[in-house]
Amino acid sequence: MNRQAQAAVLFLVGGALLHAGATDLYLRYVKAGLRPMLLVSGAVLVVTALMTVWLDRRRAGGNATLDEAAPPNQTPAAPDNAPPPPNQAPAAPGDRPSPPEATRAEPRNAPSLTEAEQADPRAAPPPPKEPPTHREPRVAWLLLLPLFALILVAPPALGSYSAVRSGTALQPPYGYASLPPGDPLRLSVVDYATRAIYDHGRTLAGRRVQVTGFVALDGDGTPYLVRMALNCCAADAQPVKIALTGRVPPVLEPDTWLRVTGVYTARRTRDPVNDGPIPYLEVMAAQPVPTPADPYDESWNQ
Repeated sequence: MNRQAQAAVLFLVGGALLHAGATDLYLRYVKAGLRPMLLVSGAVLVVTALMTVWLDRRRAGGNATLDEAAPPNQTPAAPDNAPPPPNQAPAAPGDRPSPPEATRAEPRNAPSLTEAEQADPRAAPPPPKEPPTHREPRVAWLLLLPLFALILVAPPALGSYSAVRSGTALQPPYGYASLPPGDPLRLSVVDYATRAIYDHGRTLAGRRVQVTGFVALDGDGTPYLVRMALNCCAADAQPVKIALTGRVPPVLEPDTWLRVTGVYTARRTRDPVNDGPIPYLEVMAAQPVPTPADPYDESWNQ
């Protein structure tokens, strides 16, 4: 991979970052607050690629100019009727011209061959080796694979497969904000779960709540409403779960997004993966909804 190819890879990676940052695609990888940094990183890579190409072309043009301006290192040939040098006698008719001294003389540093080496060419020392040429490793082209995956195949957000294999990441909050008026009260999965577990539902009593998440079924078929919470990016995403009871739809497909309306219940259960607490929600109504543009929950970082 030469410098031109490296510049092309940098340009494509930067363009992919700019494309992801300019659309909602970046929300499948990082949190919404990192969008400016993603755009700046993509712009830096694109500018670096363009500068690399420009500098290479400028350097190549400078070398070509120097080659054209260099004087030819040649000795002009003497004409046929030129007089001989002062110290050289004129050649007699029929004599063969003698080669110049520089041609007849052996190089000063030329190695002399012994009689054995002259008799047996295999005994002569091997010719000097040319310096090895360093080639770029071909494995560098593998850098294009994640690039094509980013451009051509946009991975889906983490769903039920990861949720049922990871324990709930519910954590005690630093405090509870005042709930706004409204019926039903719209809450995130994290907000409802923390209030139901650590505040024992005191701020939820007597109010209908509305929560949106995707469906996950454990090994026993227990339905959960889940949202993946993240700190920075999808690599550290962890599930927060709410168990459903009441008027649960009879048929639930994993990874189906639901908007559930219900009321708080003091019933709890334990996560079979890490024994973490999981609250229940008494379902009054549930309806499928499209996958949101931002499928992750960042409310526990606010």
